[in-house]
Amino acid sequence: MGLVLASVSDKTGLKDFASRLKAAGYDFIASGGTAKTLEEAGIKVKEVSEYTSSPEILAGRVKTLHPMIHGGILARDTEEDRAELKALGFIEIDIVIANLYPFEKTISSPDSTESDCIENIDIGGVALLRAAAKNYSRVAIICDPADYEAAASEIEKTGEISLALRKKLAIKAFDLCTRYDAAITSWLSRLSTLSCDMEEKTSFALCAYPGQDLRYGENPHQRAWLYTNEPKTGPLGGRVLQGKELSYNNILDADAAWRAVSMFTKPAAIVVKHLTPCGLAEINEELPEASAFSPHSEVSLALRAAIDCDPVSAFGSIIALNRPFDKAAFEELGSLFVECIIAPLFTEEAKELLSGKKNLRLIEAPFPQEKELYEYKSVLGGFLKQEKDLGDPECTEYKDAASRKATPLERSLLQFAMKACTMVKSNAILLAAPIDPANPQKGFCSVGIGCGQPNRVDAARQAIERAGERVKDAVLASDAFFPFPDTIEEAGKAGIKAVIQPGGSIRDDLSIEECNKHGMAMLVTGVRHFKH
Repeated sequence: MGLVLASVSDKTGLKDFASRLKAAGYDFIASGGTAKTLEEAGIKVKEVSEYTSSPEILAGRVKTLHPMIHGGILARDTEEDRAELKALGFIEIDIVIANLYPFEKTISSPDSTESDCIENIDIGGVALLRAAAKNYSRVAIICDPADYEAAASEIEKTGEISLALRKKLAIKAFDLCTRYDAAITSWLSRLSTLSCDMEEKTSFALCAYPGQDLRYGENPHQRAWLYTNEPKTGPLGGRVLQGKELSYNNILDADAAWRAVSMFTKPAAIVVKHLTPCGLAEINEELPEASAFSPHSEVSLALRAAIDCDPVSAFGSIIALNRPFDKAAFEELGSLFVECIIAPLFTEEAKELLSGKKNLRLIEAPFPQEKELYEYKSVLGGFLKQEKDLGDPECTEYKDAASRKATPLERSLLQFAMKACTMVKSNAILLAAPIDPANPQKGFCSVGIGCGQPNRVDAARQAIERAGERVKDAVLASDAFFPFPDTIEEAGKAGIKAVIQPGGSIRDDLSIEECNKHGMAMLVTGVRHFKH
């Protein structure tokens, strides 16, 4: 009936699929390892080296790269091409079953050497995919075991694979080649000492795997999809444990929350709504393990403090913790309605308790990988690419600028406030205070956040208003310099004792004078943190 070429790295489902093709009358040629698999299934097969009368060479680097193979694949359905093949003693190949060496899996393994990765760059397989996909008018290319059933069913029903399915399979093959090449380019660029100089000289390929069809986008009239960096992974690279299907907006907020809480090394929690932090907190002191005598865990105290920053906005929010979500955290959540919780782990006890909230989504997610150095935004006609803002660099100097120097406690609190402020949309002002005024070293939390304002003084007024009475214990962080002293004036009137800012305004001296007038300390970092 026809000739099948099989050369696969992933042999999942191959024996059953090949048996169905054999029953339909197809003959087989295959590369070495694939040929052995087919023989184990009782299928008569001729090895490629025997078929071409050319041995595999260079330890298997060259197997299928031969005119007899590629001529058989690329020959068009014309009298001229058939006559040329006949004159050469070649035969048309009708179906190609091929997939690629697991390059992406290899580079993700910490045990893989550079040589291992190089040897897993597939050459012949990609050539087979491209050749067969190019000639989809006659040849079927099957690169995904998930398509074996559809192909076999069509052959059994109609005697052939339809043109519509061949086109679909060709698209899938070219898509695989695109992702594969992008992964190689990305890996080699990270490996090369020349990569920094080559950033602007290499093309940008955005390749991802289909994740899921979403119910809709930001609004019901917009369609939306989720794509993932790794195949068969869930949102944030993790897995959803329970709850309703995540929406487009849920995923955006979950991403913002998880990125933010992952910046903290000590136990921390964050509450996010519409990409905006409503509250966040970090615990400095280690507590004994939660028990009947000490019912709180560090992360549960952080969660309570983060919610208390803005309990009104916390309704319908997304919550993220950088420690396992436990029973104590569940009890701090109380009756508050939230859309989703993200954590590196949920304890069995917590999962049992949370199972009563049927619609609440739970995501167990891995922490963001350090290798993800860049972030991207789409603009009309292209993309923007930039290095991620990971907060103040380790070399940052926190310089006292006002007459009164910041106390050690204020310095720690101000640095927490600035780290938290980097996660807030500009113009951003964040007020922070000790979680427990009686034990100020226990931990810090935000108490008022002003964000997304077109001018800085309005952001400050918003933060001060939300802080209420807690403003008296607070310090203030600003994501960028103060263009005028009016923000410091508002902070002084509210009773704020210290501020931190990048500095760099031509009117810095006026803001410093305002600090001196109110007896406020000021730290200047030299590092701006705009966020748009």
